[in-house]
Amino acid sequence: MFQWAHDLATIVVEWLGLNPELSWGASLHFFIYDTIKILILLFIMIFIVSYIRSYFPPEKTKKILEKFPGITGNIMASLLGVVTPFCSCSSVPIFIGFIETGVPLGVTFSFLITSPIVNEAAFGMLLASFGWQVATIYVISGIVIGVVGGVIIGKFKMENQVEEYVYNIQMGESQIEKTTQNERFSFAYENVKDVIKRVWLFVIIGIGIGGLIHGKIPAEFITTYLGNNLFTVPLATVIAVPLYSNALGTIPIAEALIGKGLGLGTALAFMMATTALSLPEGILLRKVIKPKLIFTFFAITALAIMFTGYLFNIIL
Repeated sequence: MFQWAHDLATIVVEWLGLNPELSWGASLHFFIYDTIKILILLFIMIFIVSYIRSYFPPEKTKKILEKFPGITGNIMASLLGVVTPFCSCSSVPIFIGFIETGVPLGVTFSFLITSPIVNEAAFGMLLASFGWQVATIYVISGIVIGVVGGVIIGKFKMENQVEEYVYNIQMGESQIEKTTQNERFSFAYENVKDVIKRVWLFVIIGIGIGGLIHGKIPAEFITTYLGNNLFTVPLATVIAVPLYSNALGTIPIAEALIGKGLGLGTALAFMMATTALSLPEGILLRKVIKPKLIFTFFAITALAIMFTGYLFNIIL
């Protein structure tokens, strides 16, 4: 699909007098090719998912979740989290809205876990960097982690760890507005502009670092120190927590590291943790839930991500 971009990058590198397979030439080729490929697929995937998301405003999402009891609710919440991704700044109003309308705590957390893990921009970049198989694994893993995490939190019966004032809030019934097709397309296009405007710099920086790794770091170094090390998955998960703000920039870096021998599971753990274990989200959630529940949320999600990382390192 992107052979033309690969050939274009080769022409540019050779025109500059560099070998596209060696050192700086390989780094520059990686940078040019990945920049073209990722930005195009980002535009396409963000547009498609944003269009789908226009059918699921928060009010409609809440109404849907109210109808599904038990583990079915956790599954539905995780599935809705895929098409309604949110940033950390929206975690508090979403949490309050779900709890206020009677959505169970465990179901609410299934949504809160999956929604940031599986977002359209990350899916588009994974599709561009690794192909359909890895991108699909990423989505399925995010859904499973959300379902399992939400079920466990629900079993712990931690409703008393929600700040009392949350249960007393009466947000009222929100009207679900009808949207025309033109408005949906306009929403999708505006969301594309907004997301790319916010992430393009992180993406370019990540591609640049990935290019340096691709061209300058020997594969033997990665395979010796990171390839099959037992501690790389938890280390990658922990390191990812403070990197939320440039999560998308980690994907090109992961692509380069995998190309040098890093385990796919380790890379997946790193990428999922950058969004699911966000420090900003934890700080904001403290406004509505107590530290014990925040710790439980982070611990369960981190363990699920690490399990996923080990699993895919073994089977792939």
